[in-house]
Amino acid sequence: MSIPTASPLSVSPFQKEIKVSDEEFRQLRDFIYTQCGIFIGENRKYLIENRLAARIKELNLKSYSEYYNFLRFDPNKRAELTKLFEVVTTNETSFYRNPPQLQIFQDVVLKSVTDDLRKLNQKKLRIWSAGCSTGEEPYTIAIIIHELLKQEALTWDIKITANDLSEAVLASARRGVYSEYALRTTPKEIITKYFTKEDSSYKLDLKLKRLVSFGQINLNDKTQLARVERSHIVFCRNVIIYFDDDMKRRVINAFYDNLLPGGALLIGHSESLHNISRAFKPEHHKGTIVYRKTA
Repeated sequence: MSIPTASPLSVSPFQKEIKVSDEEFRQLRDFIYTQCGIFIGENRKYLIENRLAARIKELNLKSYSEYYNFLRFDPNKRAELTKLFEVVTTNETSFYRNPPQLQIFQDVVLKSVTDDLRKLNQKKLRIWSAGCSTGEEPYTIAIIIHELLKQEALTWDIKITANDLSEAVLASARRGVYSEYALRTTPKEIITKYFTKEDSSYKLDLKLKRLVSFGQINLNDKTQLARVERSHIVFCRNVIIYFDDDMKRRVINAFYDNLLPGGALLIGHSESLHNISRAFKPEHHKGTIVYRKTA
C-alpha cells in the first residue's frame, strides 16, 4: 500500500541530515515500546536517527516530532506503523543457526516429544517459532523433523506456527526462496536434499513449506498471544534480547501458558531467563539450555 506524502514539498537528496533531539528520541522510544515492547536504550539513540531518517524523507516531513505526530494522528498511521516495525527490527538469521542447540533439539527434545506422542498414538505435533524473521528458523525445524521422522513424517499431523512483527519478512518467508548466504551455516547434504537451485537462488522443498503457517504477531499483544495454538515446543531465539525485563517477563509467561505440560522453550544462546522467570526448569546440555515446563 502506498502512503500519501504529508506535504507537496519534495526533499532534496542534498538536504542536511535531520538530527533527533533528546525529547524526540524519548517520544519515539516510548511510542515504539508501547506498540511492540522493543526497548531502545539511551546509548542506541543513533538507531532512531539512522533507521527512521528514510521514513521522514519519504513522507516529506521536517522533523522526528512531525513523524511522531504522523504515527499518532495521520489517517495512514496503521500503514506507517507497519513500516516502523520493519525498520526497527533486526532480521539477521540463517538456516541451521547455532548447530549445537539444534543438535540437542533433534536428539533430545524432539525425539522425546515424538516418542511420547507415538506411545500415546497421538501423532499430532505443534511447534511455535516466535520471531521467525524471513523463515530460516521454522524451515530449519521442518527439515529437522523430516530428518528425524523420515518417511513417517507423512503420517503425522505437524504444524509449525511461525510469527513475526514485520509483514515484509513474512512475505519473504512465504516465498521460500533463499540466497546462498542464508544457507551459509547449512550442511551441504541438507541443501542438496531439501533445496532446488534456480540461477543464484535456492528454492525450498514444497513438503517443508506445507508444515509452516506464517502470520503477523505482536509479542506485546496478550490477545494475539493467547490465540496461538498450544505447543509442545516454543522457539524464541534472539528476540527477548531487545526487550526490557518487564516485557521479557510478560512474553516468557505467555510462552509458559502456551506450552503443553512437559513442553520445552528454546531461546538464543546469548539470552537467559535468570531473574526473569522461575516457572521453567532449566535442563543443561552441551551447548545449550532447554527450559522445561514441568506441570
